[in-house]
Amino acid sequence: MGRVALVTGGSRGIGAAIAIALKNAGYSVAASYAGNDEAAKSFTADTGIKTYKWDVADYEASKAGIAQVEADLGPVDVVVANAGITRDAPFHKMTPDQWKQVIDTNLTGVFNTVHPLWPGMRERKFGRVVVISSINGQKGQFGQVNYAATKAGDLGIVKSLAQEGARFGITANAICPGYIATEMVMAVPEKVRESIIAGIPTGRLGEPEEIARCVAFLVSDDAAFINGSTISANGGQFFV
Repeated sequence: MGRVALVTGGSRGIGAAIAIALKNAGYSVAASYAGNDEAAKSFTADTGIKTYKWDVADYEASKAGIAQVEADLGPVDVVVANAGITRDAPFHKMTPDQWKQVIDTNLTGVFNTVHPLWPGMRERKFGRVVVISSINGQKGQFGQVNYAATKAGDLGIVKSLAQEGARFGITANAICPGYIATEMVMAVPEKVRESIIAGIPTGRLGEPEEIARCVAFLVSDDAAFINGSTISANGGQFFV
């Protein structure tokens, strides 16, 4: 049996594309989701990838969910922390609850996802951790102080985990997607979408599968010497 991969937020959008790419690469894949039962059911029916429901913001729920995945599929060797939410508002109007919800899911959620898996990866002397950050964690964004803070913080997590895990055969890397043609982006008004595309030198939105291919490479044996890195996949919109 191939290696086991867990993708959080894996039943829709970028996460779904990642889960499918890893399955096609020979991994046994589990996809977690938070609330959309219908989408998860449809995703499993279409792909054969098992879905598991838990809130990554809840440590105990994450720990229990991961334990169930490992009971079903075996020890998790690859984890892709993709789950994330937005609660956008200009800073002067942002509420403490909007701040906390995003921090709990996008930042603490990465801890809650990786932490239960870390001891097993250390013991087995192998692991691949990929965190899906964002272009807005690199450059900031109006109305997204909370979101940008979490996505910037995710990069700090990756750089630190890379140093701690290296001698145990564990790598940790991040991907910062730019604007991708997901359901959420395609739902914005056409004029807004056109203005977004106008700021992308490539002249188009990215495709979820393009992010998925980055993940598939980073978790492969070919990428064993890439550790603590950030891949910016944004069509040339922003350079670090």
